[in-house]
Amino acid sequence: MRRNGVLMHLSSLPGDQGIGTMGKSAHEFVDFLEKAGQSVWQLLPVVPTSYGDSPYASFSTFAGNPYFIDLDLLAEDGLLKEGEYETVDWGSDPERVDYGALYNNRTKVLRKAASRLLENKPDEYYEFLEENYDWLPDYALFMALKDKNGDKSWLEWEDDERNYGTEAVTRLAEKYREDVDFYEAVQYLFFKQWKELRNYANGKGIDIIGDLPIYVALDSVDAWSHPELFQLDENRQPIAVAGCPPDGFSADGQLWGNPLYDWDYHKNSGYDWWLRRIQYLTKLYNIIRIDHFRGFDSYYAIPYGSTTAKNGEWKKGPGMDLFDKVKEKVPEGKIIAEDLGFLTDSVRKLLKDTGYPGMKILQFAFDSRDGNNNEYLPFNYPVNSVAYTGTHDNQTIMGWFETAPRESVKFAEEYLRVSEDDEKNWIMMRELMASPSELSILTGQDLLGLGDESRMNTPSTVGINWTWRSLPGKFTDELADKLCHYTALYGRLPQKTAEEAKAEEATA
Repeated sequence: MRRNGVLMHLSSLPGDQGIGTMGKSAHEFVDFLEKAGQSVWQLLPVVPTSYGDSPYASFSTFAGNPYFIDLDLLAEDGLLKEGEYETVDWGSDPERVDYGALYNNRTKVLRKAASRLLENKPDEYYEFLEENYDWLPDYALFMALKDKNGDKSWLEWEDDERNYGTEAVTRLAEKYREDVDFYEAVQYLFFKQWKELRNYANGKGIDIIGDLPIYVALDSVDAWSHPELFQLDENRQPIAVAGCPPDGFSADGQLWGNPLYDWDYHKNSGYDWWLRRIQYLTKLYNIIRIDHFRGFDSYYAIPYGSTTAKNGEWKKGPGMDLFDKVKEKVPEGKIIAEDLGFLTDSVRKLLKDTGYPGMKILQFAFDSRDGNNNEYLPFNYPVNSVAYTGTHDNQTIMGWFETAPRESVKFAEEYLRVSEDDEKNWIMMRELMASPSELSILTGQDLLGLGDESRMNTPSTVGINWTWRSLPGKFTDELADKLCHYTALYGRLPQKTAEEAKAEEATA
């Protein structure tokens, strides 16, 4: 069934709490998607962010981001008083997330809500603790220890805290019980709101696509509590780290710095950690997008301590051995493979063997050097694929037309039959929706016709990313009607809506 959706991260939603949350603006965005005939909402990872504010560098692969907890909903639940958060400084620019203001002020407010929750715990709270016992206690203790150590990386802690072990964990959890309880309570609040938002979206016929980043951060509870999962030396320092070689995004490549997996260990354990992770995400999302899928075929290993990604080397990943296990143990999982970057025949074979849909990026189609052989030209898209105008790492459509090489822009204008007065963003989005791909995804920024001032991420840069927010009132009924019209034109309306549309035409 042909479908269409929108990529719009929670952080980018409008509101007066410094960042998009799971409250009113998220529910209104779901209403917009429904009115626009959409059936998918794609998000970036909803995990807690660390230094750099990237959702792809988190303190935990399982936890939820406390910044996304809506404070108005907490007040409705009796956990906050309006005066405790309405006058707080969440940042001065409604179009930018001020992560410094959030870092300095959000926890203070959440501590008030958590303390009231802990004074009168509902039965669901105890159920939540039990259901998430395999990750939640370690995460809460890890965050409590980070607070105690002034947010330093766990690699800089004293040995009795740095070296994870059953006896030490039990002792430290009791020593810092108040903070551990706080971090567990915050996760309960996050997932309570998340469940309500997902149910609301699903009730409107909207599936949620969520990300599974291939790597975790070095400064994370995952690396601290399970060092055996990674390529670490006897001092728990990385032997090599993740990244990708020089490409069109960066002449020096991308030095991500994540610890690499010890794939021999994972194979010998039956990929238990990976299976638990994927099973967990199938409960969180309707569809999972696996980021950097090519890293499961072969991964780029950069010697630890390198200042660029130029000196890395490719090493063999787990391949189908892992995904055979996934298909066996998580047969209900719906997965999209982000198969972008430097692709080889073996990567293409892995994608084919899994049967997962890969990704096609329309902006990549117009490299004038490739001509009609470019696999990103829409007529080359297989049905089993997900087509995007761009990802969170790309420019917006309008930004691309302004800055791309002249020959590429000329090629695009001729291919798309663009004239000077055309809305170039809509021309390109319509071309994408007309493609054979079963699912097409537009970005919120492109729907609004914005330039690169709204770009989410520029790879290999720090301090300027993940901050864009929409202003209130931009996703209007008029915009929804326009998007719905083109979604219907290209046969991508939800089936029920399409049948209703035919009935309306028949009676008109």
